Amino acid sequence: MALDLNSMSAKELEALIAQAKKRRSVLSKRKPVATVRARLEQIARAEGYSIAELFGTRGGAAGGAAAGAPPKAARKPSKMAGSKVAPKYRNPDNESETWSGRGKQPRWLQAHTSKGRVLDDFLIR
Repeated sequence: MALDLNSMSAKELEALIAQAKKRRSVLSKRKPVATVRARLEQIARAEGYSIAELFGTRGGAAGGAAAGAPPKAARKPSKMAGSKVAPKYRNPDNESETWSGRGKQPRWLQAHTSKGRVLDDFLIR
């Protein structure tokens, strides 16, 4: 978040400085993350748990499931995953180059549309 200090009045700057000092005071009272992490690991081990069991394997405090919640089931792959789709767009310069309209646009189509052509110009009819 960039602030334009040149456009702020003296009153706004004073308020910003006061807010920054208050935030710095709060942060200075906090223990280092490594210390808190070590303490949490110690508590978890003492209760017979691992951090991964309590917070999930993604890491970080906000990354995992709540303590005591059942683990989420693995997501099943979609029935449509890996299925072929008929092409919807064709390169007029090279008829063998087609695109289904899914995923990233191919380079040939990006080149044509950047020159002002419309996607509908390449529809297979």
